[in-house]
Amino acid sequence: MKQYVGLDVSLEQTAVCIVDEHGKALWRGKCASTPEAIAAVVHAGAPHVVRIGLESGPLSTWHWHELTKLGLPVICLDARHAKAALSLQVNKTDPNDALGLAQIVRTGWYREVTVKSSDSQVVRSFLTSRARLVEMRVDLTNQIRGVLKPFGLVAGKGGGQPFIDRVRGLVTDGPLEDVVEALLTALQAISRQIGILTRRLMALARQDQAARRLMTAPGVGSLVALAYISVIDAPEQFSKSSSVGAYLGLTPRRYQSGEIDRSGRISKCGDPLLRTYLFEAAGIILNRVSRWSPIKAWGARLTRKVGGKKAMVAVARKLSVILHRMWHDGTDFRWSNTEGLPA
Repeated sequence: MKQYVGLDVSLEQTAVCIVDEHGKALWRGKCASTPEAIAAVVHAGAPHVVRIGLESGPLSTWHWHELTKLGLPVICLDARHAKAALSLQVNKTDPNDALGLAQIVRTGWYREVTVKSSDSQVVRSFLTSRARLVEMRVDLTNQIRGVLKPFGLVAGKGGGQPFIDRVRGLVTDGPLEDVVEALLTALQAISRQIGILTRRLMALARQDQAARRLMTAPGVGSLVALAYISVIDAPEQFSKSSSVGAYLGLTPRRYQSGEIDRSGRISKCGDPLLRTYLFEAAGIILNRVSRWSPIKAWGARLTRKVGGKKAMVAVARKLSVILHRMWHDGTDFRWSNTEGLPA
């Protein structure tokens, strides 16, 4: 008899439900949220298991890799897709969610999520940590400016060490010296850590052949290349390069029903950090890269037609497609021999 297992994972305990091929619950209970404990329950209660389903979440990468190593047929379900099915239940409890997940994998009505490799997850940790530190640096800088303004002190534009020197000059021997010095000390410490992580990421990019290849494209540096690799992970998972734009949330939403058919803003359903990096890279291509290329020419024509911001989104989507094809085919970016932008 075929058996299917649903796992509703939390930090300490995991609700487990085992159903047969007809949907009848064979066993329901809880165990510790460790791969070994889950595997022991599955081996004992479902020796002929066909599929094990768990939702995507903070612990899903760890559980998927460890359970796969133990020889279990585990799949990671799209949390949004699973939520739509589980919302039909009257009572939301962990055991009921586990039962719902078991029924989802039994019927095959699910969307599987590709779990990133451990190496991609490590790079992802570097990138997200650096991005968070950059946000903290911006917040601290704004906080310092906000502290000075009520006293008529203006630090001026710019950042970095010149900004710190100007601020110290403004508050020396004044009532704000202690509070501003505390903020400046924190700002300097965060800036140092950002520099450490940036140098580490640049070293990783130099060592990665795929990253070096992607960096031959205009506007793509080490951060963009590593973010792209860590999110896509394996180019083979996309049968068509054009699908990458939708995966990253860079294509418009569409609503069609009867005579109604309208397109909205981009879906923003993919990774926000990579989408931000691609948007910034598109801006660099259109505004800062002087060398002509087909993507720059296409973006320039689009800018005159729909405006700068929409053109940058479109160029970001096109760039994501080009990067996937470069990575998949193992080719560098091909520049045009023609110089200058077309009229």
